Amino acid sequence: MHLKIITHERVVFDGNVDAIYTKGTDGEFGVLEGHVPVMAALDVGVTRVVHGNEQRFFTTMGGIFQLKDNHALILTNTAECGDEIDAARAKESLDRAQARLLEAKAETDAKRAEAAVARAMVRLKAISNK
Repeated sequence: MHLKIITHERVVFDGNVDAIYTKGTDGEFGVLEGHVPVMAALDVGVTRVVHGNEQRFFTTMGGIFQLKDNHALILTNTAECGDEIDAARAKESLDRAQARLLEAKAETDAKRAEAAVARAMVRLKAISNK
């Protein structure tokens, strides 16, 4: 099956895969070749792609997953390959986001800080899985 992961800025991945595992808003799910057509809203999470014995991990920060006729598409605002993520920078982002969460005075500040923590944790998870 073929998968494309696309953001507003670039094509993050474009290639053939045997399996796709990702996180939807209703929970984690996976698809294999020959799966029935599906469309799902994505949550902030890690998408794991399997091709033969090789696995690759991508951050997907929400978006939409679509599969039809063995062609899968992930449209997301932000996505990164786990191999491209700087671990030290991701850890610093997590520390800053957690500090902002502790200092958040308004509900909107807290929600933004929680979202930043979630994004940073997903980036670190994508790195640790590689």
